[in-house]
Amino acid sequence: MGDWSSIGKMLVSIGLLITISGLVIFSLGKVLNIGRLPGDIFYQKGNFTFYFPIVTSVVLSLILTIVLNLFNR
Repeated sequence: MGDWSSIGKMLVSIGLLITISGLVIFSLGKVLNIGRLPGDIFYQKGNFTFYFPIVTSVVLSLILTIVLNLFNR
């Protein structure tokens, strides 16, 4: 029985971490206008729109790598 409660606590912790991370990214997106950085690919012609946030992805990856490395030490 003890194994199930530890798995439940772990799942709740992961869910809270994902929720908090989502809220932080959502609020930072409004404040910093992240998602429209120079280098992001945006193409629009007629009814077709293509958006690929490559620079935004790299920046978020670097930030998350630094933050997670700080927590793991």
